[in-house]
Amino acid sequence: MDRREKEPRKITVLLVDDHPMVQGGLMACLEYYDDIDVVGLCSDGEDALAKVKSLTPKVILMDVSMPRMNGIDATEIITEQFPKSNVLIFSMHDSSEFVHSAIQAGACGYVLKDTSSEEVYEAIKAVAKGNNYFSSTIAKMLIETPLKREHDKLTTREQVILSYVAQGFSSKEIAKKLDISFRTVDAHRRNIKTKLNIESLADLVRYAINHGLIKQESSD
Repeated sequence: MDRREKEPRKITVLLVDDHPMVQGGLMACLEYYDDIDVVGLCSDGEDALAKVKSLTPKVILMDVSMPRMNGIDATEIITEQFPKSNVLIFSMHDSSEFVHSAIQAGACGYVLKDTSSEEVYEAIKAVAKGNNYFSSTIAKMLIETPLKREHDKLTTREQVILSYVAQGFSSKEIAKKLDISFRTVDAHRRNIKTKLNIESLADLVRYAINHGLIKQESSD
């Protein structure tokens, strides 16, 4: 039997942060744990998308503010296209806006950069199991300012899809543009209608115009 088959399966982790010192510090901390295997490093969201596809990490430790593509947008795409990889946000931002956006994008957890290495390790293990994990500060904030159920809280991805829908594109056409399946597009369309409590295409178009997602054509 191959020796590797006898060893317990490690949690594969992808680190996404544009600061080399943060990457180095995380690597040094996580190397201490035998059940963690850091399989890759990325410095922005676009790079992370490519690495997730090739490395299929179980957990992605994701920064928020990065060049080219931020961590929230990358999280939204990853949770949509790579549902077996779970995103744990690792950020210095503790505002409710960032935390709510991360949760809406599909992140399983949110820990702050002043968190101890032991807590980051526990958060990675929890998220790897499909559970949620939030730093105590974040958890307290979520209790005090829970996610709003307002219907205008569409994710970035949903706003993009709604803009295409409002322009008259079909689900298959939108799927081709975004390189996703038409079933995924249909799922987003259902979520959009539920969140907005809108059923008709005319009302969706009106919403998109009123919220600046598309421009209203001149009648001249």
